Amino acid sequence: MQTIDVPEINLPRVVIIGGGFGGMQLVKGLKNKEVQVVLLDRNNYHTFQPLLYQVATAGLEPDSIAFPIRKIFKEYQNFHFRMANVENVDHTIKTIYTNIGSLSYDYLIIATGSKTNFFGNDQIMKYGMRLKTVVQALDVRSLMLQNFEKALLSSEINSRESRMNFVIVGGGPTGVELAGALGELKNHVLPNDYPELDVRRMQIHLIEAGPKLLAGLSSISSDKAVEYLKKLNVNVWLNTRVTDYDGTVVKTNINKTILAKNLVWSAGVMGNAVPGLKENQFDRAHRILVNEYNEVAEHDSIFAIGDVAAMVTKDTPKGHPMVAPVAMQQGNLLAKNLLKRIKGKSQQKFVYHDKGSMATIGRNKAVVEVAKLKWQGAFAWFIWMFVHLISLVGYRNKAIVLVNWLWNYFNYDRGIRLIIRPFVRDKNKKEPVETL
Repeated sequence: MQTIDVPEINLPRVVIIGGGFGGMQLVKGLKNKEVQVVLLDRNNYHTFQPLLYQVATAGLEPDSIAFPIRKIFKEYQNFHFRMANVENVDHTIKTIYTNIGSLSYDYLIIATGSKTNFFGNDQIMKYGMRLKTVVQALDVRSLMLQNFEKALLSSEINSRESRMNFVIVGGGPTGVELAGALGELKNHVLPNDYPELDVRRMQIHLIEAGPKLLAGLSSISSDKAVEYLKKLNVNVWLNTRVTDYDGTVVKTNINKTILAKNLVWSAGVMGNAVPGLKENQFDRAHRILVNEYNEVAEHDSIFAIGDVAAMVTKDTPKGHPMVAPVAMQQGNLLAKNLLKRIKGKSQQKFVYHDKGSMATIGRNKAVVEVAKLKWQGAFAWFIWMFVHLISLVGYRNKAIVLVNWLWNYFNYDRGIRLIIRPFVRDKNKKEPVETL
């Protein structure tokens, strides 16, 4: 196999796999330091995943939540980006293998994030949609609009309504926010786009296996989220599991069946690890076990951060939550620790500082918790918007998103209802590949 063309210089080489929140923060922490940084990612852009649901529901275009990696780091010294899929890691010779060649490393950081976990249900995996990447968000948008176009052509009532119905599985932030956005589409947008259809018969179902929505938040916020969703005519099913789905019929453990051509699975994620590590180096969610310095067991030069890492300690027996702030804090600290390690200095253990949680359900409807403070309603909604807006990469993206939000706020409109790339399901493919 050929070698990836990266200059050989007299500096330790830090190879980072993954340009998500953790990987990006790590690169920033190593800016212009005495190391060579090589970042590998399957895409040439960084995705702001918390707003993927708005792309899926025609609220934002994908380029407003994505930003070119090369542009972010264009002024960094000794930094190199290569677009590649990592296929294997050989720790014995400190080399990774990709679809574009091999590359040696002095320090390897795995920051590959997570992928959808269907918990072994092949049928749901085959017919359900997922929402982890820009491509998947566009697929959800296309499928939704395609089904409404087909509903216009259907004279059979069950067929027509199944194409208008939506089932979202999983009551976490993604599921709640997606359900709320669909509720607003139903109430304010789709009736104008499809006056020949009785959009009032469209059903949106949010199904959660646990006893409450937004499990990481308080019961007050959870109850308020349910209240907001019901105001948007979303059917909320708690203590309910989806057991099967054939592309049309959704079956549950309470013998409730739902006709729906649109099912989005947001009920679980698992570590999206690279091949090459031992089986005993993973937890049950396929996350890589690391110590309090994010070092992979049995490897003094391999580290993992973010969603793909499980830092199991007495205080965190299940590891840290798989959210962006954890990845960013780990990336920031690991950058400092790597520089200390190279200089032979003592390193600092990672301690997660939870700055709060939030979710939006719709216009003037959100829940926010920071420490012991809890807000709901319009004020929480403005906090949610402000935090997400300042977290976007690039002034252009911030401006585009702000303009879109203002337009949507005053006009109740989602102006990007376009089927640019029709979604075609490959029924021969068991699982859409989520490569690194």
